[in-house]
This record gives sequence, C-alpha cells and structure tokens, in this order.
Amino acid sequence: MRAIKFLLFGIAALIVLAAAALGAAMAVVDGQFVKTRLEAAMKAKNRTLKIEGVPQVKLFPVAGLALGKTSLSEPGGDKPFLSFDSAEVAVPAGHGRVGFVAASSVAAVAAQVLTSPGHEGATYVLTGPEALRFKDVAARISAVFARQVDYTDQPAERAREQMLANGVSAWQTDGNLELFDWIRQGGADTVTAAVREVTGADPSPVQDWLEDSRADFEVPPLDLPRSFF
Repeated sequence: MRAIKFLLFGIAALIVLAAAALGAAMAVVDGQFVKTRLEAAMKAKNRTLKIEGVPQVKLFPVAGLALGKTSLSEPGGDKPFLSFDSAEVAVPAGHGRVGFVAASSVAAVAAQVLTSPGHEGATYVLTGPEALRFKDVAARISAVFARQVDYTDQPAERAREQMLANGVSAWQTDGNLELFDWIRQGGADTVTAAVREVTGADPSPVQDWLEDSRADFEVPPLDLPRSFF
C-alpha cells in the first residue's frame, strides 16, 4: 500500500473553504424574508420587533446576521424592552490569508495518486491558485450570489463566548480558535503548484467553485425547515 501523506495545511484549507461554503448557503436566504420571519415570530409571542433596513448574512463559524437599528417591545404592549443600533457576528481570523482549495481539486489529486505510480512517500501541500483573506472570500460570495455578505474581525475571547453560548462543545471551540489563530498568524498564507504538478490542471479558483456549486447552495425560502428560526 502506498504511503500517501497530505499535509495538514491542505486539510485545514478544506475545512475553511467548507466554512465559506456554509456562508454562501446562508447568503442566498433573502434578507427581507429573514426580517419578515423574525418579526412574525415575535408577533406570535405578543411582542413587536422592528428592524430598520435589510439584515445581512455573516460568515461561519460564528454565523449570524448583521442588523440595523432594532427594537423589541415588552410582552403585550409597545413599551420598549430593548433597543440597539446595530449587531454583527464576526470571524476571529484577522486578515490572515488562506490558499483555499476546492474539494474537486483535492479529489482530482487523490484519484491521480491512487491510480498512478511514483507517489510513494510523497507529501503534497494542496492549495488553490491564490491566498485570500476572508474579506476577499466574502466579496466573491457576494458577487456570485448577488447578496451582501460581510466579514469583520472579532476578538478570540468574544468568539469563544459566542460559540459556547451557541452550543459548540469546548473541545470544538478550542479547535476552531486554534485554526483561526493559525490563519491570523499567517500559517495558511501559502500557494503551491502541487495540484497542477500532480493532475496537469490548474486548481479551481474560489469564485469558479462557487459558480459551479451555486445550485447546491440555493435554498428556496419557502422550503426552509420550521426550526430555521
């Protein structure tokens, strides 16, 4: 059996790209629809929720909505219970760059390695064609899905608090923070030619991968599960 080694970098880049994919899936949910559902949910509880503007989707792993000025009434009346000007959830990755690699590119390398000789003991650092910040990925998702998707840096401790509050295990929370600290420190800022060297084809850029996978991410609002909100 061939000893095939794929550096942790390639795996981590896949995880982060999957995170961006989740952000894309959320991005196609219309902000006005989200606003309407939230307001209706509060009305059913005999409270009034008012959100100015249209909510914007934020990126994983601490995924959520960016809201404009928002107010919520006391139960059974119009007396304000709380009010705030804005709210957002961000990713603790700083402005570190990642050589995001598409799953299809990794699969192509794996297929070639498993079906051809000469790869015994080899180590391949798999990346996409460019190292991008999460801000750059957010811009590409916005362009592909015609939805505003933002990225904002966030302190690690705040991210920890939110992940734990959202039910993420302490073990997984620590792992997420370690991964994003690695990105923040520049550990993932690498681009290699390994995909082309092994397969003879260039790796897929993030935007092309999003375009090709768009149908997989599109979720008609009316088909959302009841538990979505």
